[in-house]
Amino acid sequence: MSAVEPLGSLILRLREARDFEDAAKQTLVAMLAVVGGHFARTPQVSKGRLLRGVLHLRPDGSYQRLFGIEHPGGERVEGTGYLTSANVWRWVSEHRTAVSINVMTGTLRTWHAETASEPEPLREAAGIPGIETRDRMIQREATHVHVVPFGLPPEGHVIGMISLEVHVRASMSDDVLWGGCRAALDVMASAAAPYLSSLPLSRKEEPRTDSLAPVIGASTASMMRILSVFSRQDETILLSGPTGVGKSRLARWCHAQSPRKDRAFEVVRLLSVPEDLQMAELMGWRRGAFTGAVRDTPGALERAETGTLFIDEIDKLSLKAQAGLLQVLEERRYRPLGDNASERSANVRFIVSTNVDLHAAVRAGEFREDLYYRINVLPVRLASLEERLDELPSWVEHMFRRRHAESGSGPAPRIAAEAMALLLRTPWPGNLRQLDNIVRRAYAIMIADPGGAESPAVLARHVEQALGYEQRPEAPGLWAALWRAARAYVDEAERREASAARLPLDLTDAFRGLVLCAAIQRRQDRDAAFVLLDQASLLKSRNHHRVLRRELERVRALLKTVHGDVDPAITALLDEADGPGD
Repeated sequence: MSAVEPLGSLILRLREARDFEDAAKQTLVAMLAVVGGHFARTPQVSKGRLLRGVLHLRPDGSYQRLFGIEHPGGERVEGTGYLTSANVWRWVSEHRTAVSINVMTGTLRTWHAETASEPEPLREAAGIPGIETRDRMIQREATHVHVVPFGLPPEGHVIGMISLEVHVRASMSDDVLWGGCRAALDVMASAAAPYLSSLPLSRKEEPRTDSLAPVIGASTASMMRILSVFSRQDETILLSGPTGVGKSRLARWCHAQSPRKDRAFEVVRLLSVPEDLQMAELMGWRRGAFTGAVRDTPGALERAETGTLFIDEIDKLSLKAQAGLLQVLEERRYRPLGDNASERSANVRFIVSTNVDLHAAVRAGEFREDLYYRINVLPVRLASLEERLDELPSWVEHMFRRRHAESGSGPAPRIAAEAMALLLRTPWPGNLRQLDNIVRRAYAIMIADPGGAESPAVLARHVEQALGYEQRPEAPGLWAALWRAARAYVDEAERREASAARLPLDLTDAFRGLVLCAAIQRRQDRDAAFVLLDQASLLKSRNHHRVLRRELERVRALLKTVHGDVDPAITALLDEADGPGD
C-alpha cells in the first residue's frame, strides 16, 4: 500500500470531522496505522508493540488542547505524563524537524529532510526530555518515541506536535525503526494541521462551572479543559496572561481539582516581598539567621508541604532567589536560612504565574534560562477580557449577583440592555479586575439613585457614571502596546531566522490596514472610520475605496506569512474585498 492511500483516507475523514476531538483521534489512528504497517513489513521490528499517540496543540507556545489515545482500542489518554517535556517542545518548535528518542539509551536523533543526525547523548538543553519524563516513559513501557511537529502553510511556525510511543528492543536502530515511515508521518501531520487548529471542541468536552470558575465561555472552554487535566498532575503549571485576568483564582481552581486539594494552598506574592527577603520567604529561617530574625519561622515551602505552592508574578524573583528555586525544583530539597542541619525534602506541587513574556526576559538576561525551562512544563495562557468578550455578559451578571449578596436584601437588580451594550463597547485594559470595580461602582451609584427605588435596575447612566471615574492615560497605553507589538514582530523574526522563511520589515506596512480595520469595526461604517482617522479628504475625492483595497492587500500579505487567530472583523473585510464591487 502506497503512502498516498492512508493520507487520502485521513483527509476524507478529517473533512467529515465536526470537532477537534474527532479530528485528533482520526489523525492519531491513521499515523499509528502507518507505523504498524511499517512494523509488519520490517522483520526487525515485526514484534514491536504500538503503545499510544498524543497530540499537543500549542499555537502560541502555551497549551491550547491535548488529546491522546491508547493502541489498539483507541481509548482516550487521560493525564499529562505522555511527553509534555518543555525541552522536546522547544527543540521541535525552534528547529521545525521531527525527532526520535531512544528512551532506554537516552539519545535523540533529529531528522532533516532526507537525512538524519547522529544520535546525541542525553542533554536536556539539547531537547532531550528530562530524567523525570524519561522515568515516566519507562514506567509505561515506552522504549522509543517519535515526535512530529506540525504547522500551517506556507512556512508557518510550529503550532503543535504529535508523539508516537512504541515498545521495541532498546538497541533498535532509529533508521530501521522510523526510517521507512517518518516521511509519511510528516505529511499526515501537515495535512491534519488546518483541521486541528480550526475545529471547535465538542460540547460534551465543555467543563462545568463552579465557585472558582463561575463563567466558562466558548473562548475559554479549551483552556479550562486543559487545566482540568493538568490540575491532576504534579508537574509545574505556568499561568501567563495580562494583569487582572484571574490567574490567582485559577491557581486555586487547579489546586481544588488536584489530588492535593485537602492539603495546604500557600501563596507567595513576590510583588509584596522585598528582593533581599525572597529567599527567606521561600525557604524560611532560623533565629539569628539575619538581623531581625528573632525566632524560627517556617517558609512557604514548609507551609505548603504535601500541598500546593503558588508563586505569583515569578518574573519579580531576583536572580539569587531564582538559583535557589531552581535547586528546589531539580532536587526537591532545601535548607532554611541559618539552618546547619540536614536538608529538608520539598513535597510540593508548584503553580507559578506571570504577566510578562518570560522568554523575552531570558533573552534580556533578567530571568534564568534553566529556571524558565523548569517551570515551563505545563504552560497555559489566559486570554485578556477583550479576547473573550463572549463571556463579558455572564461575568457582569455574576459580579452583580455577588455584590448584591454582600449588601443585602430583595431580588437582585436587573441589568438594562443599554447598560450591557455600553460595557461590551468599553475597552478593558484591567480585564476582570477592572470590570469588577466598575460593577461595584455602578451598583453603588444605582443604590444612591432616587429614581430607581421602585424597580431597581442598573441603567446605562449608572454605568456611564461609573466609567467616568476611570483614569485612562491613553498615550502611555498606546506607546506600550506599540512597543509590545514591535517586540512580538522581532520575536517572530527570530523564530524564523534559522529557516529560509524570513520575516521582512516591509510587512509592517500592514499595520495601517489593521488600524483601518479596527476603526471600521468600532464605527461599523467605512466612511465614519476614515473620518475618525482624519482622512475625510479621501471621502471628498472618492479615493477611500482604492486606499482601503490597498491597505487590505497589505493585511492579506501579512496573514499569508504570519498565521494565528484572526479577528472575524478582519476576515469579513477581506472576504468583502474579494467579492464584487465595494
